[in-house]
Amino acid sequence: MREERFVVRSGRAFVDGVFQPAAVVVEDGGIIDVLEVRGRVRGAATVIVPDDAVLLPGLVDSHVHVNEPGRTEWEGFRSATLAASAGGVTTIVDMPLNSIPPTTTVDALEIKRAAAAPSAFVDVGFWGGAVPENLGMLGPLAEAGVYGFKCFLAPSGVDEFGHLDRAQLAAAMEEIAAIDSRLIVHAEDPALLHEHGALGRGYEAFLQSRPPASEASAINAVITEARRTGARAHILHLSDAGSLPAIRAAKAQGVRLTVETCPHYLTIIAEEIPDGASEFKCCPPIRDSGNRDLLWDGLRDGTIDAIVSDHSPSTVDLKRSGGGDFGLAWGGIAGLQLGLSAVWTEARGRGIPLEALVPLFTTGPARVAGMPDVGVIAEGAPGHLTVFGVDDPLLIDAKALLHRNPITAYDHRLLTGRVRRTWLRGQSVFNVTEGGAGEAPEFRQARGRLLTAPAGVQA
Repeated sequence: MREERFVVRSGRAFVDGVFQPAAVVVEDGGIIDVLEVRGRVRGAATVIVPDDAVLLPGLVDSHVHVNEPGRTEWEGFRSATLAASAGGVTTIVDMPLNSIPPTTTVDALEIKRAAAAPSAFVDVGFWGGAVPENLGMLGPLAEAGVYGFKCFLAPSGVDEFGHLDRAQLAAAMEEIAAIDSRLIVHAEDPALLHEHGALGRGYEAFLQSRPPASEASAINAVITEARRTGARAHILHLSDAGSLPAIRAAKAQGVRLTVETCPHYLTIIAEEIPDGASEFKCCPPIRDSGNRDLLWDGLRDGTIDAIVSDHSPSTVDLKRSGGGDFGLAWGGIAGLQLGLSAVWTEARGRGIPLEALVPLFTTGPARVAGMPDVGVIAEGAPGHLTVFGVDDPLLIDAKALLHRNPITAYDHRLLTGRVRRTWLRGQSVFNVTEGGAGEAPEFRQARGRLLTAPAGVQA
């Protein structure tokens, strides 16, 4: 049975890389036509996007730690995907840790998929993990549909997901090239990280414990191996803007390299992090204002391919462990619901137009993961759409977010720009009422699909 046809009319729809008037026709879960805004559509319900809002493709977040099963008290597929829908995100790719078991075998992937299937309210794909124990055996996981393989070059923080040394990185790259997948890398060099336990409540000691040189060394190692093997490689959560020239040069030389950064690196600076505010702890760390400016330059010139959340939540107790000691608290920023609003707030203050940001939240992360059909408003694409109120004030209250645990580095921030409505495959999964609360009748029934990478990951 075909689903009802409807049309979304907007004076500013992001189509073909620009904002333009358009009527987007959706039927049976997909976009079947994109017309002039006043184009006639027979037998279709109509949604009008107000003049103070824009119509965007559903966003893509290729870096999300859902943590289910095993650490579901940290997050979980239901809470994570509900938060995603409220942030305009219709496709996420789940990281292979911190779930138990980690996604390092086909059996573990099936356990993860079974946990996600009844609970996902947006579409979910999966990364596999490359750890010392499964090197030489990545092929079956690739055949089972993971979008690529994540590795750490420094300790991950959890015992069940070990990191690769330089020889193992080289072996992983060779294997990745042979199976035509991609390696996504947490790039910090453990030899340049300072051993520490307790560091105190001041942020500066933590920042000094993870210096930019550690990122630079690890990134250079990734570039060297990607150049040698011809493998696809991706740098996760770039914090050190000093590494941008090396990344830029490698890309110019034809190395198959992509790089992402995150909203917290673009919107928060070390100088403003209060003592004991361990909700700001993440690895690699948030750096200073000059570094942030250079990251924005990397976005402007196209060196950085994507902005993703690196949503890495935990319980409040873990984030506050050690009484706000930055050496003892668990690291990770919870921000899946807030990425576009946070970055748009900063961008507009810098005179950067919204149309320059949209690809970084849509086609950029889609390309990182090898998902060619999402992140666009075009005939044949899924009916993933979101309405964004560009001037809407958004005061963040951690307790009101849809993440499982009420703690985030964005708490109490006043942002500009808010997602008002999200459709997943033509079905409304998030809608803001006039009173400001999120209302989504479809929340009673999960509608997300579990995504499988095609054989031979798309470039």
